[in-house]
Amino acid sequence: MSEMFTKSMARNMFYGGSVFFFLLFLGLTFDTMSVLPERDHRENITPEVARGKMVWEVNNCVGCHSLMGEGAYFAPELANVYNRFGNSKDAIIGFIKSRPVDGIPGRRSMPQFNLSDDDLNAVAEFLKWTSEIDDAGWPPNIQG
Repeated sequence: MSEMFTKSMARNMFYGGSVFFFLLFLGLTFDTMSVLPERDHRENITPEVARGKMVWEVNNCVGCHSLMGEGAYFAPELANVYNRFGNSKDAIIGFIKSRPVDGIPGRRSMPQFNLSDDDLNAVAEFLKWTSEIDDAGWPPNIQG
């Protein structure tokens, strides 16, 4: 190799690197697209699940909780809350209903949203649905 780094050498490295990383990007995209249909469970979305998602968004639950690693880390991860509560929607509903109106002094605590029974059932159904998603082992422990 010559002692000088020429413009031609730099141009060849640039084009070669660009082609390499473009092909790598295409390969990874193809791999992801071939795996996703196996993990998809959109066919299980019911109107109740969609309503629960809407209640989740309207009440800004993601402002405190994370869901599959996305969101705030102030309160527990909720991707596995259905499993954590013994596969019981009633336990989730009971927990949300039991929140104190003013919170617990000196502690971070979930506020009372005073949701209707239909909204509570929808949120529980949404959290049940999220627990059934193949999320590659997330969260890493049952506590969230």
